[in-house]
Amino acid sequence: MNNQFKLAAYEIVRDLDRCDNCHGCEVQCANGVHFYDQNKQKLLADPKRCVNCQRCVVMCHTHAIKIIKNPNQMHENQYWQSRDCQEIYAQACSGGILLSSMGNPRQQKIYWDHLLLNASQVTNPSIDPLREPMETRVFLGARTQEVKRDEQGHLIMDDAVHLKLETPILFSAMSLGAISYNAHQSLLNAAKACGTYYNTGEGGLHESFYADDQHIIVQVASGSFSVEKRIFDHCAAIEIKIGQGAKPGIGGHLPAIKNTDEIAAVRMIKPNTEAISPALHHDIYSIEDLRQLVLLMKEISHYQKPVIVKVAAVHNIAAIASGIARSGADIIEIDGYRGGTGAAPTRIRDHVGIPIELALASVDQRLREEGIRERVSLVVSGGIRNSADVVKAIALGADAVSIGTAALLALGCHLCQDCTSGNCNWGIATQKPELCTRLQPAWGSRQLIHLLNAWTREIKEMMGGMGINSIEALRGNRLMLAALDLNETECEILGVRYAGR
Repeated sequence: MNNQFKLAAYEIVRDLDRCDNCHGCEVQCANGVHFYDQNKQKLLADPKRCVNCQRCVVMCHTHAIKIIKNPNQMHENQYWQSRDCQEIYAQACSGGILLSSMGNPRQQKIYWDHLLLNASQVTNPSIDPLREPMETRVFLGARTQEVKRDEQGHLIMDDAVHLKLETPILFSAMSLGAISYNAHQSLLNAAKACGTYYNTGEGGLHESFYADDQHIIVQVASGSFSVEKRIFDHCAAIEIKIGQGAKPGIGGHLPAIKNTDEIAAVRMIKPNTEAISPALHHDIYSIEDLRQLVLLMKEISHYQKPVIVKVAAVHNIAAIASGIARSGADIIEIDGYRGGTGAAPTRIRDHVGIPIELALASVDQRLREEGIRERVSLVVSGGIRNSADVVKAIALGADAVSIGTAALLALGCHLCQDCTSGNCNWGIATQKPELCTRLQPAWGSRQLIHLLNAWTREIKEMMGGMGINSIEALRGNRLMLAALDLNETECEILGVRYAGR
């Protein structure tokens, strides 16, 4: 049913002195915002269709277009905001749940911005990363806590399996279907070049990627899409997805419009249907059940590949992580409520879960108190925006971070949050061939490589300023953090002192 009360969120402003009627904006917009009126002999726009993806603005060769927020104001008050009213109008017309994309956009506290980094001065000199070696290499997996030697005095190497990262940054799980094949190819190529890992997400592994298995993490989720023996032969690690930061407690969702013949073939499902994963793994109801699945994954991989368990950041995450560490998992990934998604119920995305900063600090402290911190590595995701966030996450106890939205931004994403439509004008969150070709893997890979290299250089600069020359020395070193504008309880959970103390 048509939503007669819908208001345009944006206005398209066209400078008629600059516009030469080239129709480029009409060609570039998959949402049908721009159109040519034969009677008026000029280009017009339907603002209700605009999602502010900025494609027309960026591609306009005369710079004739700009998109602004609609200045029209509804009659609001402190309780009923325009957004609340518009959502009710939409549901009254459709009778369905609201779906959203990307992460939680609400104005809630971003703890990264309330944590400041320490710096060396006189008594603890800084390190110059341009002239002295800095170690950003990370090994993810269980760690041995004692050095063993044989009868000849030679070191006995730890037989635990690890993932070797040249930088403490991985690419988050984003399924084939949620984003395009070209986006996946860009991520994989960049992972290879930078010595890190690309995660398939729950949509399965495309056969054309099999040759690059040393940089691939495959995911096993509740829907078991594409889960068969051959994908475990072509990966470096296996991830069991229990939860996701953008939608804790429910399964994944791929809209039918994005489930094309090619996507359905990889997922081994019927095309043009909604692909909705169950809310839970029907064989996991306890930590003991999880341990059985972890052991099964290790058996399948002949104990040669690390097993990751991914969970959403929720209120009792410390106790959950303690159980996972005892299940035999090698790596725990915790996804915060700012984490992105291709499709999630709006109410779940915006109101369920907790910030990744608080979850990480709680988990790291709990595992240390129980003496099991070295059994697992911690990877965090869900709201990592820049290299400073990476450094702060490691200081709070993470071994590495995983980035999704930041990676998509490097590929051209403009956060229009319309991924569910399948009309991504940047060729990222779409399966339409004419749109997918807009993202070329060679260009996309280069963008991502530049991003990771830039962040890695900045990480070295910040560590050098602290007088620290390795990620290992930074891990869990909360003395390198100070709090600003946080209350006593927040400082206690984060394990940091207030600035100036």
